[in-house]
Parts: sequence; structure tokens; C-alpha cells
Amino acid sequence: MTMMTLPRKKLRSSRRTTSKSDFFDGLPDDLVVFILCKLSSSASSPSDLINILITCKRLNRLGLHSVVLSKAGPKAFAIRAKNWSDSAHRFLKQCVSAGNIEACYTLGMIRFYSLQNRGSGASLMAKAAMRSHAPALYSLAVVQFNGSGGSKKEKDLRAGVALCARAASLGHVDALRELGHCLQDGYGVKQNVAEGRRLLVQANARELASVLRSATWRSHHYQHLYACLTGLVSCPLLSDFGCNVPAPELHPANRFLKEWFGSGRAISGQGMRLCSHVGCGRPETRPHEFRRCSVCGTVNYCSRGCQALDWKLRHKVKCKPIERWLGVDGELGGLVEGGDGENVAVG
Repeated sequence: MTMMTLPRKKLRSSRRTTSKSDFFDGLPDDLVVFILCKLSSSASSPSDLINILITCKRLNRLGLHSVVLSKAGPKAFAIRAKNWSDSAHRFLKQCVSAGNIEACYTLGMIRFYSLQNRGSGASLMAKAAMRSHAPALYSLAVVQFNGSGGSKKEKDLRAGVALCARAASLGHVDALRELGHCLQDGYGVKQNVAEGRRLLVQANARELASVLRSATWRSHHYQHLYACLTGLVSCPLLSDFGCNVPAPELHPANRFLKEWFGSGRAISGQGMRLCSHVGCGRPETRPHEFRRCSVCGTVNYCSRGCQALDWKLRHKVKCKPIERWLGVDGELGGLVEGGDGENVAVG
């Protein structure tokens, strides 16, 4: 009888051992890192990555692997301004060290504008730009056009045009629109009105194509678009296609700036203003850096790209001409008509 019961005890012991085993523990690190790379690249918010890190010690260790951090997407860095802390700063620096260009750009924008660490911020944006990051190229172009972080004499219009051209070649719509205005007005480049107008149409077409892919419009919008394209209705330069084009999704870096400076506390009392385009968030780095609308004088923009977007989305219905108003330096503001029916802000 004793010999018959021994096998049963061994069998029960074996069952208990099997039930306690964890399949996850048996996965090799390389496979877990590969899975985490996929998760970090598709994260919809920073919490998606944080939830992985706090799950267990192994995921915390592998989740901070340089390969995982280098693959993290822009939404993984969509840190809210109210949640900014030393730990958030360290995390972004760790991602930068891992070679993540989105982290380079996001931290570069935060340092340049929010933390007012101009040299470090510009260096990080340049690091991303050298790896063909289109938003970084365009942001550096805006810095060059405005002489941001320096004096008015430090503007480099040719460098701004070159950076815009590079970003536009990578498909950045705002850079393409900016380049179109530069060519049309001879701003930092030899004037070529026809080529400038062509680029403006191309920028608007790309913008609309992005909206159409999102499938957010009802059928009558498509019908009106067809009428515009076939010339059945007037649609000068297809500037807004006769439709209310939704605002593009904010880049996490722009959203951070918008929230950081939204209250006005960071720049109040310094005589500096925010870009009037609601999707930008950039502040002036010195008084009177941005250009104002020469028609109403009530809005100001960091770039032609922001001016064009804000005109279509908001300012077109609010802009009211003022017969005569004085600029900040005692000069009269002029009126310049843009190539796609927009009132261009002038310095």
C-alpha cells in the first residue's frame, strides 16, 4: 500500500510545480524587447509606456532598454505641462540618449521656449533636423526667420528658406506653405511668383488630402470639392476649398507650449506675446519679435504658415480693417495681399 501511494504524492507535487510556473518568465529578453518596441512606437499617451514600466521589475528593466526608448513614438512624449517635473525631464533625456529623434525635437522645443535654455534647445532640434525630422527643420526655419533667442539683426532669411525647402521636400505642409510665401514675396530668396503660387496650391491640396483620408467630412463637402476642382464654382487658389477644413492635430511639443504659456504667467510683464494661431504655442523670445496682421493689428504670428492656417480657421471672419494705426515703433502698418487671398502680417 505504501508503494502505491508514493506515485500519487509525486504526481501532486508535479502538478503544483506546473501550476506555479509562469510562461512570461520563460520568454527570452530579446523577444520581450521586440514586443515592447512595438508597444512604445504605437503608444497613444505617456501612460501607455508608464503602465508597462510599473507592471513588474522585469518589464521595468526591459522597458527602459535603449532600443525600446529609441523606437517610442511622438505620443509617448505627449507630456502635459501641468505634469512637467524633474522625472519627466530625466525620462526625455534618457530617450534622447537612446537616439530617439522625436524626443530630441520635443525636449528641444521645451528647452528653447519653456525653459529658455536657447543653446541646448536649438542643439537638440538641430540633432533631430540632421536626421531629416521635418518638424525640427521647420521649427529651426522659424527661429532663423525671427532671429529667435537673439536680436533682430541675427535673422538669417536664407538659412530659413533652405530649412523650409528641406522640410517641404519631406512633406511638411506648413514648411511648403511658408516656402510658397517666401518665393511669392521674394523673402530670403529670389522672387518667383508663379512658383510660389504653385507651392501654395500644393500645400493646400496636401492639407485637404489629409483631411479626406480621415473620413470626417460629409458627402456634400466632397460634392463642393468636386465643383471647386472642376471650376464649377469660384475657389481662388483652392485656398480653403470653400469648406471649413478642420485644424490639424497638434504635435505634442506644440501642445506642451500652448499649455505652458496658456495662462500667461510665464511671459506676463515681459512685453512678449504668443503666436495667435491656436495650434502653435510659440512665444516671443524678445519684445516685438512676431509680425502683426497689417489690416487689424490685433493678432500676431511667428510665421507665414501659422498666419495662413489661422486665417482659414479663425481670423478670416474676425479681421476688421482699421483705417490707420501706429506700429510699436511709430511706423504705419502696411497692407499686403497674400497669394491665396490672405492678409499677410508684416513687421
